[in-house]
This record gives sequence, structure tokens and C-alpha cells, in this order.
Amino acid sequence: MSVVPQHIAIIMDGNGRWARKRFMPRVAGHSRGLESVRAVVKACVERGIEYLTLFAFSSENWRRPADEVSFLMQLFMRALRKEVARLDHNGIRLRVIGDMSRFDPELVRIIRESEEKTAGNGKLNLCVAANYGGRWDIANAVSSLMQAHPERRDGFSEEELAGALSMNFAPEPDLFIRTGGEKRISNFMLWQLAYTELYFTDTLWPDFDAATLDEAIASYKGRERRFGRTSEQLIGRTDQKGAAPHA
Repeated sequence: MSVVPQHIAIIMDGNGRWARKRFMPRVAGHSRGLESVRAVVKACVERGIEYLTLFAFSSENWRRPADEVSFLMQLFMRALRKEVARLDHNGIRLRVIGDMSRFDPELVRIIRESEEKTAGNGKLNLCVAANYGGRWDIANAVSSLMQAHPERRDGFSEEELAGALSMNFAPEPDLFIRTGGEKRISNFMLWQLAYTELYFTDTLWPDFDAATLDEAIASYKGRERRFGRTSEQLIGRTDQKGAAPHA
């Protein structure tokens, strides 16, 4: 596989452990992790990645200590205020997905203004998942379809359900990366990751940079994505069209 992934999704794990190893409070790791976000966004633009989705705050993260949750909300707000001009200048479109009902109204306002300000950009689609869960996403999509079509008694197709998900504007991820050594997807994009290539690294998120991103992309390029076909079928398609199929 020679092409770069069109869509990369990342669980940014290991901020707290990074800080603890340095005898620093956990929140210091979250602050340092923001620098990795900047580095990875820049690297994705340079490598021609079209979509980057970052799992910033899961619906389960509310279970963390209250002071850490409060810090994360404030960090999110400060980052939006500080970074949106930079994103807009560099042609990056920002979207935020997740259940906004638990967020402070001021944070929601800043999110919507940031999305509106960058709506005309197309160099990179940066999606931040905040108060997001894959199960919530699917349940919310089903609920939306049922409200829109109360007369339906025969259910909905996969295509209809996919169109009602919060990331219906993007192709399904080609490459999923999780930093920090854990090997699970933790309720992230359950529907969309069905055929995604998974890559796990022990690198803690604050240490993740363009070089470690390239290692993940290199792993992706070395894989054969069959989507239910055989290797022989892929060879035949390559011979006929000059390139193997790409999700």
C-alpha cells in the first residue's frame, strides 16, 4: 500500500503517566499534550492527510477527579480561543462532535464560533471528539432516525444509520492510532472503525510527534486491506486499474 491514509483517528492517551514519571501533577501532562496536538496537525497537513479525528474527552472521562475534569474543560476553552486563528490561517476546518449538553454554555458558544469561523477551509478537516462515546453516537443516530421517520416499522439500513452518525461528513478512518500502550478502542467510533487498520504504540501522547506519526503511517502502508476480498482479487484489481483499492 503506497498511499497515505485519507483519515486518521487518534486516542491521545498517556498524559497523566507522562506527568507522573516527571513528578508533576497530571494536569501538566494535559498541557504538554496540547503541543503534540499542534505537531500532529501540522504533520498531517504536510503529508496530505485530509481528515484527522482526535479523541479529546470521552463520555466516561466525567468519572475522573472533579478538579482534573474542570482543568480539562478550561484547557479546551483556552485552546479554542488561542488556536482558532492559527487553524483558520492554515486552511484547517474545525468540527467538534459529541454530546454538548453537559458543557458550560460559554464553551458551547466558543465551539460554535470556532466551527463557523473555519467552515470555509479545506486543507485539513480536524475533528475533535469531546464528551463523545461510540455507543452514544449509535443510540443518538437511531433516535434521530426514529424521530424523523415515526412511520417506519421495518427498521433502517446501514446506509441510513451511517448517515445519521455524528461523523457523517467524513469517510471512515483508514488508520486508528492509540498512544500510551493500551490496546483497546475504549468506546471510540465503534461503527466507523469496523474496517480500520489499528496501530498501538507505547509512546505517551506528550512524546508523540511527526516522527512517531510516520512510524504509524509506515505500518499502515505495509498492510493489505482486503475488505472481504482475497489477496488474489486485489492483485487482479491492481493489474486492471494500476492501484489497489483504498478505503
